Amino acid sequence: MSVSIRIVLVNTTHPGNIGGVARAMKNMNFDELHLVAPKKFPHVNADARASGATDLLENAVVHETLEEAIADCQIVVGTSARGRHIPWPVVDPRELASIVGPLSAEKKVAVVFGREDRGLTNEELHLCHYHVHIPSNPDFSSLNLAAAVQVITYELRMADLYAENNEEVKPQWGTDWDIDLADSADLERLFTHMEEALVDIDFLDPENPRQLMPRLRRLYLRALPDKVEVNVLRGILTATQKAQKPKD
Repeated sequence: MSVSIRIVLVNTTHPGNIGGVARAMKNMNFDELHLVAPKKFPHVNADARASGATDLLENAVVHETLEEAIADCQIVVGTSARGRHIPWPVVDPRELASIVGPLSAEKKVAVVFGREDRGLTNEELHLCHYHVHIPSNPDFSSLNLAAAVQVITYELRMADLYAENNEEVKPQWGTDWDIDLADSADLERLFTHMEEALVDIDFLDPENPRQLMPRLRRLYLRALPDKVEVNVLRGILTATQKAQKPKD
């Protein structure tokens, strides 16, 4: 894959599922596996289900938090099986591939998969630029974790193979960008700063925040800001905070 794709599994319960994911990834020529607080890993059942993809398990990176696992990624995609209270940009696997496929090689994209029984929390999904939904049979929609990874990595591989043979493929914004996209850590610092500033100017009531910050997250994540744009926004926030302070 031209762009760097990271598969992130959150709180996986069954080690065999981690092995199954490693096998699915290797089938599609992906090798960057990150695990967030897995219940049991390493484990003999993971090795058995990997069926020869144990090198991915040996090189898997384990994190304590999802924020840590995606900190250096410019685009984060969370898998979601259901609609949410606040709608988020939702794509199917093929649409995701059309977004990711043309990105340049230095970009890092994380595709995040949640727990086997309940997926990702709303808070975890709010860390994501996009949500990806596999349009399975609505009467029998539950997919095994490895099967879900297989479907999505297949579409990503097909987009990569297409891009190799079609030089006219362009990034989704239509041109090569002049500044690196902000990564997840940059954005989290922006959102923390934004929340502080909004409290300072009495626009956000911390006792009754409603859905203000999730909606602002959705707005800025949808815009895919670059590093300079994030710095400019944080500069505006700092100036706003200074203007609120009483002058000597």
